Amino acid sequence: MSESVRGDARRQDCAPGVSGVTSALPTVTSFARLGLPAEILRVLDDHGVTVPFPIQAAALPNALAGRDVLGRGRTGSGKTLAFGLGMLARTAGRRAQPKEPLALVLLPTRELAQQVGEALTPYAEALRLRLATVVGGVSIGRQTAALRDGAEIVVATPGRLHDLVERKGCRLGRVRIVVLDEADQMCDMGFLPQVTEILDQVRPDGQRMLFSATLDRDVDQLVQRYLRDPAVHAVDPSSGAVSAIEHHVFVVHGPDRYAVTTEIAARDGRVLLFLDTRHGVDQLTRHLRASGVAAAALHSGKSQPQRTRTLERFRNGEVTSLVATNVAARGLHVDDLDLVVNVDPATDPKDYLHRAGRTARAGRSGTVVTLVLPAQRRETSQVMADADVAPKVTKVRSGEAELSRITGARAPSGEPLDGGPAVSRPKNHNVPFRGLGSAKDAKSGSGGRSSRKSSEARKLAEARRAARVRRGG
Repeated sequence: MSESVRGDARRQDCAPGVSGVTSALPTVTSFARLGLPAEILRVLDDHGVTVPFPIQAAALPNALAGRDVLGRGRTGSGKTLAFGLGMLARTAGRRAQPKEPLALVLLPTRELAQQVGEALTPYAEALRLRLATVVGGVSIGRQTAALRDGAEIVVATPGRLHDLVERKGCRLGRVRIVVLDEADQMCDMGFLPQVTEILDQVRPDGQRMLFSATLDRDVDQLVQRYLRDPAVHAVDPSSGAVSAIEHHVFVVHGPDRYAVTTEIAARDGRVLLFLDTRHGVDQLTRHLRASGVAAAALHSGKSQPQRTRTLERFRNGEVTSLVATNVAARGLHVDDLDLVVNVDPATDPKDYLHRAGRTARAGRSGTVVTLVLPAQRRETSQVMADADVAPKVTKVRSGEAELSRITGARAPSGEPLDGGPAVSRPKNHNVPFRGLGSAKDAKSGSGGRSSRKSSEARKLAEARRAARVRRGG
């Protein structure tokens, strides 16, 4: 790149007033007042999007002006268009060379990357920009070919992008706009070294936008090292707690968790059920389908095409009960999903908040239910207190009116969906569903024995509590 071109790039990309703290530009009340390209406005109108969400109204003016942006907002707050429209508008009219994208969006999970790619594709196509989604679990050859053909926008997970750079299938030196979405999860998942390596390769004079639910620890390091005089926007409480969500804790007798879970899954409407382990997810899914519930499993043991098909079936209503590990706790967006159930309670406040964030999205309301055994109440109460959540605690049994009132639970049809004999429903509800931590333990008399992963998670939570005590917290 010539020095004259570099000089032009700096004048276009540098934020105003980088030598000091510059106030963010005023928020807007409509997309029409932003000066967006007419092609983008047409797509927004086609999708019925007329009024920007708060994070969009605050961040877009600064993104379009070339400012670095630091945004804190819970998942589901509209961040994709907040960074996406500005990035696309500022890239419009440019053409990428083979293997040399112009803009990059980094995300922590395959599902979130694919979701963001799908959300931005109509706007990119309207501007005649080529967008490539780069994630693990699918053919790296096809992704290499897409980059070789030229893609102005790349939406990627850090691991797969790192592999492509190592294979010389992608060069980042011409990337002028970088977005880090869900930055806190990328750090939590151990991607920080790969993220910093990627950021060190992009143009140093470019624009950077970072969005995160929390801005602490490693995320703060990224902010200090890579963002220049950012426009800061915080449109949600840092805890991520949402007032539109009703939080419930159901205290259940160990063996009855089998029937309670099944009746909730058989409700009229979609439900997302979280468990700790892949084995537990698969076992519960088999049981629900044998009971007549249209259930499907989602976890890291599934191939990416399987995961993509499962999510599509859940979104279109073919599957009504999605049984998942924490792989679905971030990035999953399903319109009108109003119920999330923690069959295995979350052992970390961040995990709880991100599971809960699958409902009450885009200004809607929702309900989050956590099933706990009596022996789990204290630990679960501490996790929720750390998440700044005050749930309503109710003792429930299967078949009760209160269970149906809160969740819409009902008896399943009992007609198996995959052939085989129908599942008989025990009259006394005392047959435990193994895999949900409800195997009887005659020695302890607690009515429950947790899985190895649950035990490890509990030990980690105890270590964190001990650390807080040592710090005087």
